[in-house]
Amino acid sequence: MEAFYSLDGWVSLMTLTLLEIVLGIDNIIFISLVTSDLKEKEQPLARRLGLGLALLFRVLMLLGITWLIGLTAPLFEIGSHPVSGRDLILFIGGVFLLAKASQEMVKKIEGSHGHRESKAITLGAAIVQIGLLDIVFSFDSVLTAIGMSEHLTVMIAAVVLSMIVMLSFAESISDFISKHVSLQILALSFLILIGTVLVAESAHVEIPKPYIYCSVGFALGVQLLTIRASRRR
Repeated sequence: MEAFYSLDGWVSLMTLTLLEIVLGIDNIIFISLVTSDLKEKEQPLARRLGLGLALLFRVLMLLGITWLIGLTAPLFEIGSHPVSGRDLILFIGGVFLLAKASQEMVKKIEGSHGHRESKAITLGAAIVQIGLLDIVFSFDSVLTAIGMSEHLTVMIAAVVLSMIVMLSFAESISDFISKHVSLQILALSFLILIGTVLVAESAHVEIPKPYIYCSVGFALGVQLLTIRASRRR
């Protein structure tokens, strides 16, 4: 608790909270994507459970920092390329995200041909999918927290605050995306990009995150302006 008695501690908390919110955007988009196939009355519960799982995984990872660091140790080699537990998790998560986002992209573009209800998933299946991706998304979040602060209490507080903020806006973001097919396509494209980045990182190819988020932010800004212009017309 000593960290909260200094100005540096509070600055670190606010900065880390903001970064956690930014890193959590892809999590909210994926949760919105999965819950859109649920019955309308189940969607708010699924979003809350999804973000709750994300918070739980992040806190557990922070409490098990030694275990988390151990995942970066090489398990075996493919040729001259060392493969760690973290690499395997990132690769599997990236491939799953690519497959899921691509499948949904086809569904949005080609249409469901009247079979949407028969393809609806159950609440349990949605939570399982969200939970699996939460584990992958939590790596970036936790590693960022470790790099930004040396105080565990500050890290946990930042993660909790960011989740409270995301929980407050998750429903409005999901509703807004669901009303605009063009935003759904953009969100799916963003998830495909994130999946590609995860696979690249599993091969130790680092792609600077600021470039990715700036590109997506620019595309989102253009799309929002287009929606606003079409409403005026």
